[in-house]
Amino acid sequence: MLQAVIFDFDGVITDSEILHFRSFNEILAPFGAELTTHDYYKTYLGFSDVDCFNLLIRQGILKIDAGKIPDLVAQKDTVFKRLAATEGRIFEGVRDFLEMLSQNNTPMAICSGALLCEIELVLEEARLRRYFDAIVSAEHVKKGKPHPEGFLLALSRLNNNRPNPIPAQRCIAIEDSRWGLEAARAARMHTVAVTNTYDASQLAAAEKIVASLADLAIQDLHQLCS
Repeated sequence: MLQAVIFDFDGVITDSEILHFRSFNEILAPFGAELTTHDYYKTYLGFSDVDCFNLLIRQGILKIDAGKIPDLVAQKDTVFKRLAATEGRIFEGVRDFLEMLSQNNTPMAICSGALLCEIELVLEEARLRRYFDAIVSAEHVKKGKPHPEGFLLALSRLNNNRPNPIPAQRCIAIEDSRWGLEAARAARMHTVAVTNTYDASQLAAAEKIVASLADLAIQDLHQLCS
């Protein structure tokens, strides 16, 4: 039986992956570097900002000292907030899905590689913050996806002060990328993939794949955990 749902954020709740892509390129431009859309979605999307900048340095694309990464992360966050305030949107079906879970008393959390301030900004503007009992963001973990640390921390926070802790096997993780699915599986959670970012062929590791959260009924979620 389903006892909790943990969501990825970008690509699952909000249509903001393209905003992250544009934010990265705005920061990279002064260094003569640029990511193509193909390369971003193929290689970099699953990483936190810190891990992404680190990878770009290791690949020789970004020729700076790693000590400057915190400054770049802060600059990128500023750009993202500007874009999100005017161009961010919530995926169709998300609001009704969250309300369905809420009416069924299902605890919910977010596990994301985005920064907490970015997540809070979008949730507050969309009036969705009240649905989530816990948020785990990039600042809260040492290892990002595909490592399971974030999902395990989110579940731990959901279990705070619970007399009967929720086991991972009664939790569903909803993701849009293979990195996230790998992390959720490593945390021993059930998995649902939404094809907002990648097509179904790239999300085959998920136990269930849907085009929209509107395609999921509470019975579907309980069945996954049975």
